[in-house]
Amino acid sequence: MPETRKPLLRALGGEAVWPPPMWLMRQAGRYLPEYRAVRAGVPDFIALCTTPELAAEVTLQPIRRYGFDASILFSDILILPWALGHGLEFKEGEGPVLPRLRDAASLAALDPKRVPDKVAPVMETVRRVRAGLAAEGFGQTTLIGFAGAPFTVACYMVEGGGSRDFAATRAMAYADPALFGGLMDTLTEATIGYLSAQAEAGAEALMLFDSWAGVLSPSLFRRYVIAPATRIVAELRRRHPDVPVIGFPRLAGLMVGEYAATGVQAIGMDTSMDLRRAVGLVPDGVALQGNLDPMALVAGGAALTEETAAILREMKGRPFVFNLGHGIVPQTPTDHVAALVEQVRAAS
Repeated sequence: MPETRKPLLRALGGEAVWPPPMWLMRQAGRYLPEYRAVRAGVPDFIALCTTPELAAEVTLQPIRRYGFDASILFSDILILPWALGHGLEFKEGEGPVLPRLRDAASLAALDPKRVPDKVAPVMETVRRVRAGLAAEGFGQTTLIGFAGAPFTVACYMVEGGGSRDFAATRAMAYADPALFGGLMDTLTEATIGYLSAQAEAGAEALMLFDSWAGVLSPSLFRRYVIAPATRIVAELRRRHPDVPVIGFPRLAGLMVGEYAATGVQAIGMDTSMDLRRAVGLVPDGVALQGNLDPMALVAGGAALTEETAAILREMKGRPFVFNLGHGIVPQTPTDHVAALVEQVRAAS
């Protein structure tokens, strides 16, 4: 069967594949004992992301266990600012910690010229995973590369890490549009280069994670979520016309319809998105992806079965990729994931 007929690529091409192709955000991670065994031998998270043999191994682990239709590169959305020369540290129990970017000098210190060398190990991981999928008999599994969308990456850089509401970022966007716009321009261009390099290394689809898009007002959403995504997708389609792009504007709500005009081939729906509303807002040719609550996967049993069945009923007959509405959490039982895979594969 030709590679272009891989189930995920068919769905991203606008075909209503049934049963739907499936994969899970953060499917490689701490809920898997084999991942924990690898992680225990690595000094820090950045080292894991930038050691190709280890990153490739953990990328392939969930494919071996569950046979998902997509293998998503194991990395992190903050590898790009790290590659630009912005400080990054992952602290146990605290998450990412970065210097706060609050002035023109900090922006000027970012160096796009250093990115290709810094992310070279990531490209080697992509090549290893692509080869590994073929060698291990997963020829119908699509390799997805990804990056954080510029706004979400900017949130971490301005705040110095995570935040409840990213108030400093939003305030900068209003009060100093020149500084914030400059940061967004730098990140947008770097993201284009980073994702393009992944496609050249062997990624067959690309995903843009805008995890904090939903904190913005509609006007700022259009300026700092839709406009950069449109620019990124247009350039990626020019360079790699056969590589589809999935956008994930988390908590976009009613703005998801406008986001569809960015040119993405699919939109990831977060847990809060009403599927009927999404179908009415998004053109028929744009695939939808999502949106099982990760906590239903943790709960398992009847709750998982019922939530999954409801999504499948709602999405049958249109291009769709089954996934979660956010990333899988560490406390997820592996047998619950197996039960989910079995139910989706048996969909009629």
